[in-house]
Amino acid sequence: MIIRPLLNLFLILLVVDAVLSYIPQVRQQVWAQKLKQGADFVLNPIRKFLPKDWPVDVSPLIVIIIVKLFELLW
Repeated sequence: MIIRPLLNLFLILLVVDAVLSYIPQVRQQVWAQKLKQGADFVLNPIRKFLPKDWPVDVSPLIVIIIVKLFELLW
C-alpha cells in the first residue's frame, strides 16, 4: 500500500533532478546537490551501461520505465 506512493515520490525526484540539470544556477544550491545525490544513487548503475558519447542522458527515462513496469506487475 505504501510502495506505490513512495515510487511516485521517487519518480518526481528523478524528473525534478532532470529539469534542474538544465539550470546551472540552481545546481549549486545545497538542496539541489542532495537531490542529485539521491537520484544518482539509482542512475549511476544505469549510466555505466550507456554510451558516454550520447548528447542526452537517457538514464532517468530508463529508470522511469523500469519503475512503471514494476508498478504494473505489482
